[in-house]
This record gives sequence, structure tokens and C-alpha cells, in this order.
Amino acid sequence: MGITSTSDGAGITTVTVDFPPVNALPSAAWFELADAIVAAGKDMSTHVVVLRAEGRGFNAGVDIKEMQATEGFDALIAANHGCAAAFAAVYDCEVPVVVAVNGFCVGGGIGLVGNADVIVASDDAVFGLPEVDRGALGAATHLSRLVPQHLMRTLYYTAQNVTAQQLEHFGSVYKVVPREELDATALEVAGMIAAKDTRVIRRAKEAINRIDPVDVKTAYRIEQGFTFELNLAGVADEHRDEFVATGKPRSNH
Repeated sequence: MGITSTSDGAGITTVTVDFPPVNALPSAAWFELADAIVAAGKDMSTHVVVLRAEGRGFNAGVDIKEMQATEGFDALIAANHGCAAAFAAVYDCEVPVVVAVNGFCVGGGIGLVGNADVIVASDDAVFGLPEVDRGALGAATHLSRLVPQHLMRTLYYTAQNVTAQQLEHFGSVYKVVPREELDATALEVAGMIAAKDTRVIRRAKEAINRIDPVDVKTAYRIEQGFTFELNLAGVADEHRDEFVATGKPRSNH
């Protein structure tokens, strides 16, 4: 359980997330994940990182129960800073990051996947941002990297999910495979990258980031500012309390 990092000796470092039951990460885990990805990228023996998860789904975002059990805004601030650190770690990792998405990828998971270099997914995988149902905002920046602009807005406002097959159609998911083939598929494409001259691939990663039309870190920080505003207004607490109590979004008022 937790964040583990293993190397196969052939240039592939695999970072695994395992926080049962649904991989909703506590604040500290987001920073731990960021540290693991950054460390892997700095290691010259690592040519590519594979980010994967154990359990029912890839990522269920932040641990809302932890947030609601903490007095004041410390847990909220920590979760937001932790997410920003983990998302940035994937984006800034000195080598390409391949993500293997199983089951569900929601909330903060979209931030990780949207900033990755290559996405493979199981055929039962779904992706979405339930943020508005939690009284929060964020990761529209990253969802915009997965789907066209107007679909992003529709998914964001309605908190609907999009399937792995739809993302494969848009070209943002590289391959959709049965779950039992997911890890092997991720390692296959990672192996193709690892076989290249890492000195060239590292410069390629930096070059591609430098020509990116969107500053993903600044954009996400702007989104976070509106999340903090909703929290100060008390709106977010209403929605999170309802979710913790019932497991369902708060009804419209």
C-alpha cells in the first residue's frame, strides 16, 4: 500500500499507486507521488516512467473524507498544493511518462493523465471531472488536453464521464486493451521509448514542453483560485459534507 517505485534494469521505472479502496489520495500521498516521479526522471538510468495503479481504478482524486475531518483549511490547501506538485512532476519529468489507466480516472487523476506523454487504458476505463458536484473547480486545464474544447465544457458542467474508446477516437489515448493486457501494453510502448538514446529523448521531452501552447501549471493555478473562493464562501463545504454523508452530489438549489 502507498507509492512504490521499481526499475526493470532496462530503463523503465514503474511507479505504482495503491491506496485502497478506490485510490483517493490523502494530501501527503500527492507529494509522495510527485517525489517518486521527479526522482525517477533525474536518474539517468531511467529512460521512461510508467505510472500505474493497483485496485479497482487508477485514481479517484483527493481524499474528501480527510478534508472534511480536518478543522480549518489546512487539508484543503495541502491537497491543492499536493495535486499541483504531482501534476507538475508528470509534466516536468525529465523522461516521458506513460500512464496505464484501469477502471476509473476522475478528479485529480485527470490532472495526472492530462499531463502525461502517452496514455494506454483498459477497455472498462472512464475519465471524468466530478468537481462541480463537489463544490470545487480544477483540472479543466488537463481535460482540455484529452478532448476538444466544447466537449470539455460539456463534460465539466455536467460532471459526465468519457470512455477510453472515445478518447482513443480523439487520439489522446494511444491504445485501449482488455484490463489483463494493460500492464503489458504500457510496458511495450515504454520499451519502445526506452530503446532510444535517452539523451535525445530527454531533450525531446523538454523541447515539446517548451513549445506547448498552454502553460499548464499557471492555468491550473488560476483554476485553484476559484476553488479557494468557493471554499471561503462556504459553498464547497456544503457539497463535500453531502458527499461524505450520502456518497451522492448535493441536489440543486
